Amino acid sequence: MSDQPAAPPLESEPGAINRYPLLANPHIKLAGPVDHAMYASFGDQLANAPREGAIVVAISTLGGDPEVARLMGDEVRLLREAEGREILFLGKVAVYSAGATFMSAFPVDKRFLTRGTRLMLHERIMNKTVEVSGPLKTCVAVLKATLHEIEHSIRIEEEGFRKIVEGSRVEFDELVRRAPENWYIEAEEAKEKGLVLDVV
Repeated sequence: MSDQPAAPPLESEPGAINRYPLLANPHIKLAGPVDHAMYASFGDQLANAPREGAIVVAISTLGGDPEVARLMGDEVRLLREAEGREILFLGKVAVYSAGATFMSAFPVDKRFLTRGTRLMLHERIMNKTVEVSGPLKTCVAVLKATLHEIEHSIRIEEEGFRKIVEGSRVEFDELVRRAPENWYIEAEEAKEKGLVLDVV
């Protein structure tokens, strides 16, 4: 045994969760694909959430339907604007693709991630086969319709990108540049870039 006196135990600093205790028990918990089943669960949990005070929405997802994500985000916006409720976003483990689209509905100062969580931002993906068959004018109409669909989807995507970076230190052009390569952002980096308020 050493004659040296034992060093006093290190006092651990309180974690960020101690500053935001409400985040420890989210009112709405979402996990899995962003789809209509998640939307239904979101609606049920929102209906059972407290009528007063802040609401915490936690999500962990590898992605899914971006339009469902926008739909849930619109529910958040309407509640915030109609009732002035504070609604907080808590991303856990993975917030990929459509999950990040949902996150964009929350101002950056209402966004949190748990330690080790990663965001993944990317371009929308289209999987569609276009069959050109029949009268030539019909073929032109089919191709134009597909082109219009792509152009409109790009506009929606860019609107979402602007909402994700609004209020952060990430430039819209940087996100546009990096999105085609699937941009993974670790929680602490997301905090440094101002995409979220804090990591818990």
